[in-house]
Amino acid sequence: MNQLWSVAGDDDRPDVNAMFLQPFLTKALGQGRTIALNTESTYDWEREQWTVPINISYSKVSKLGAQLVSWQGGLRYYVDAPSDGPDWGLRFTFTLLFPK
Repeated sequence: MNQLWSVAGDDDRPDVNAMFLQPFLTKALGQGRTIALNTESTYDWEREQWTVPINISYSKVSKLGAQLVSWQGGLRYYVDAPSDGPDWGLRFTFTLLFPK
């Protein structure tokens, strides 16, 4: 969780007053596989508007040649968003891993 406030800047720019929440639940499935459920919710106190995506993702640790990597893919559904905001989304992540 974090909270952002604008404290300086030009008067012609809008004020920033936003809270961010990111609770998550992750389950290790074994053999380098993981499934996760989370939200990356934001509340804009100035506009009194929530943005609430629910994300579900699957990741797998594997090798690409000798390099250890993590692949992740997921779906995002917006439970609440501004009227001009998205309804759904996709997420893909590729991470190089360097264990000791």
